[in-house]
Amino acid sequence: MIPRPSDWPIKIDLYSDTLTRPSEAMRQAMASAEVGDEQKGEDPSTNALLDLVRELLGKEEAVLLPSGTMCNEIAFAVHCRPGDEILLDSTAHPLHYETGAPAALAGAMVHAIDGDHGVFTVEQVDAAVHPASRYAPRSALLSVEQTANLGGGRCWPLEDIRSVTTAAHRHGMRAHMDGARLFNAVIATGVSAQDYSAPFDSVSIDLTKGLGAPIGAVLAGDRNFIEEAWRLKQRWGGAMRQSGIIAAAGIYALTHNLHRLADDHAKTLLLAEMVATHPRIRLDPTSVQTNIVVFEIADTNTTAADLTRRLLQGSGIRVGAFGPSTIRAVTHLDVDLDDIPLVAAAICTALDSKSLATQDD
Repeated sequence: MIPRPSDWPIKIDLYSDTLTRPSEAMRQAMASAEVGDEQKGEDPSTNALLDLVRELLGKEEAVLLPSGTMCNEIAFAVHCRPGDEILLDSTAHPLHYETGAPAALAGAMVHAIDGDHGVFTVEQVDAAVHPASRYAPRSALLSVEQTANLGGGRCWPLEDIRSVTTAAHRHGMRAHMDGARLFNAVIATGVSAQDYSAPFDSVSIDLTKGLGAPIGAVLAGDRNFIEEAWRLKQRWGGAMRQSGIIAAAGIYALTHNLHRLADDHAKTLLLAEMVATHPRIRLDPTSVQTNIVVFEIADTNTTAADLTRRLLQGSGIRVGAFGPSTIRAVTHLDVDLDDIPLVAAAICTALDSKSLATQDD
């Protein structure tokens, strides 16, 4: 759960890039959006957004959805039959943060692969696929998260994406990319979104993270795939009417906020370099590639929950505890470069306290 203390106002929020707020210019774009009935294909702003996403991803069709989670779950349900198996990394978002939806909605099993910071190998895919058998689940879908969230924002290299998707297709599987932070990888590596997307049968992008939109995600694939995706969108209550207000925010995000993601990456690297000097933090700053930094507290007397509580109470700084000793911090457009030294100093000061676990609240 995201901590929501009532007594300590949050001054700098690095819990997630989902906490971004629409800028005034984005709000103006939403307020002036031309709208119509989305379900009839008559919303001009939604149609313009889908045209833009199709061009960026190189896919035949696309559909606007409320969230990246809904994109993933619709993709899983289209690609799989009940009892089928989805291969993904052991840190992947659908496994930890989508409330068991692959089982509940698609009736699919999840086979977790232990990759390196969210990136697994073709050999691991080959080993995970079940041979055809009436006794085993059918390995039906491979899912890749770009960037790997709990992997510390790690970018999947294009060569690795091509190798694992080729293996999936060789085994008769489909391949889906959870591109919640795809454009962070695009900016960090210089590889185009179209090149990253090409090997996949379906791709989702989230507009609400570093891109700064308040709602919305887009799922893309071929015409038949999107036709089935639309059926599930309707069935699961995600169909909308005058969705152009949402689409306008997405258009603004994709036309104004892509290249500024590099600013977030620079802020995260600076934070990593500053806190890595502390003897009670385990972190290699060279591992930071995008806007997420994950580090370990090397102190048996201090837990991640202790540190997050002390930062929030003492400095109004919110980061995330993602394990007993694991901290995640995420930069975004609402975090200024000048905030980073303040955050680093607060973390180091909190760790230098006598014992966070024994201090009074």
